[in-house]
Amino acid sequence: MATSAPKTRPVWTPPPGGNTALKYGRESTLIGDLRTAVSAYFDETGHARDGGWRMIAKSAVILTWTATSYFLLLFWAETWWQSVALAISLALALAGIGFCIQHDGGHGAYSSNPALNRLAAFTLDLMGGSSYMWDQKHNVLHHTYPNVLHADDDITQAPWLRLSESDPLLPAHRHQWWYSWLLYAIIPPKWIFVDDFNRLKTERAAARRVPRPKGRALVTLFVGKALAMIWILILPFAVHGLSLGVLGIYLLVAWVWGAALATTFQLAHCNDAAEFTPWPAVGEPMGHAWAEQQLATTVNFSADSAVVTWYVGGLNYQIEHHLFPRVCHLHYPAISGIVRKVCAEHGVEYRTHGTMLDAVRSHVAHLKRVGGHAAA
Repeated sequence: MATSAPKTRPVWTPPPGGNTALKYGRESTLIGDLRTAVSAYFDETGHARDGGWRMIAKSAVILTWTATSYFLLLFWAETWWQSVALAISLALALAGIGFCIQHDGGHGAYSSNPALNRLAAFTLDLMGGSSYMWDQKHNVLHHTYPNVLHADDDITQAPWLRLSESDPLLPAHRHQWWYSWLLYAIIPPKWIFVDDFNRLKTERAAARRVPRPKGRALVTLFVGKALAMIWILILPFAVHGLSLGVLGIYLLVAWVWGAALATTFQLAHCNDAAEFTPWPAVGEPMGHAWAEQQLATTVNFSADSAVVTWYVGGLNYQIEHHLFPRVCHLHYPAISGIVRKVCAEHGVEYRTHGTMLDAVRSHVAHLKRVGGHAAA
């Protein structure tokens, strides 16, 4: 079972001339008014902030979808088109687990029961990731310092991609606006077999020291990797033999899985509507207060689509998620109007793309700009 990461003091390695400690500017009344308004919503409706029975039901649907796709692919598919269709179905289902179950569990928003939150978070270990490393990388770094250059590990993908102007510009980055979609195929295997072990070895993610997991957290990491190896590679090879066909199906699953994950998360932060914040100079705080930073660097998309909202676990309401990460995603559509109203009263921009296509276009434009395409 996954355990929560120990509370450790960040150790920073700032860029030249940068402050040794990242501190936000003086807090405004915005965050207090947001919390008061959202709390009033829950008090008036009587809803709990977690997902309750609805999350259990949704999880059952997604897990059944995953298990059915996997077993049909492993034991039933006989033709290439059956294998391809089931591989795509499995990949989308795996991404759905990450969006809807693991993500809420990792934030403690899945349930009011801590054990259920840990169980939901553990689904990442079963898929080959590490709930411990994810907590350090996502909760501690990304949510605390979204789009802060050198601090947010999610925007550090060098040398493969240049997602921010803090990374070195290479000639190949001029073409990243199209080849990035091909690179998404390596995200799951890289995450499973390389990234977590690299962080375990170096004890670093971006500019922060990541303490090595100990005890049950360390056991969970290795047990999860071993179980993932069994269902991802060992069982398929045992049933169908060592063949290029099996390897090809795995690569297809990895590509669709990685593309679904990367596209959803990138659309919210890596686009031309989101701000990127430089690491402050010595003795200076960051330009925004915490809540203003979340709103400046985060963009919603496709909020009117019930299908998109259901599948991506409310991550198209990324603003609400960043402001209230311990609220279950099932509540995001309801509180979005409240958040938008309070932001308008404070004169703070609430950024959103109307459709997913609009968000994709903005993401591509961002990749072109930081990749040097427009200037070439």
